[in-house]
Amino acid sequence: MKTERMLGIEAGLGVAGMEGARRATGILATGAPSSPLTVPESEVLEKPERRRFTAEYKARVMEEVSRCKPMSGELGALLRREGLHHSTLVRWRQERERGVLHGLTPKKRGRKGEPTNPLAHRMAELLKENERLQRRLKQAETIIEVQKKVSEILGIPLPSEKLEEID
Repeated sequence: MKTERMLGIEAGLGVAGMEGARRATGILATGAPSSPLTVPESEVLEKPERRRFTAEYKARVMEEVSRCKPMSGELGALLRREGLHHSTLVRWRQERERGVLHGLTPKKRGRKGEPTNPLAHRMAELLKENERLQRRLKQAETIIEVQKKVSEILGIPLPSEKLEEID
């Protein structure tokens, strides 16, 4: 009884007599406590994927549209059947006017690639070749140094004039 008084259910008012008043948490409009087992649906729906239309599909639909009689409702039925909006059809017509197949092919989406310098490839090749030649030069200089030291150790005289001309 004490609980009913606190909830305003006493004196024959019931839950219907509490119109406009706040209900206590856990009490439904029928007066019965809510079930603790009811859980709101929290399923996350998958994000719909954008539709992509091929040039052949667009051409086929545009062909069917051209065969539809004006003011007969055929165009609306066609658009509903294909799941298209009238604005999509208008855009396809504009694209077709710009260029038959070129206008109907889907545009590549996303960021444009960096414009490449025509000489960049040649420069990369030359840098790679320069690096390779630098390694060979260093190797040749190391071999010459070793030959000088070996000739010194063994006491074999080297023609110094030829070596100085190379350096």
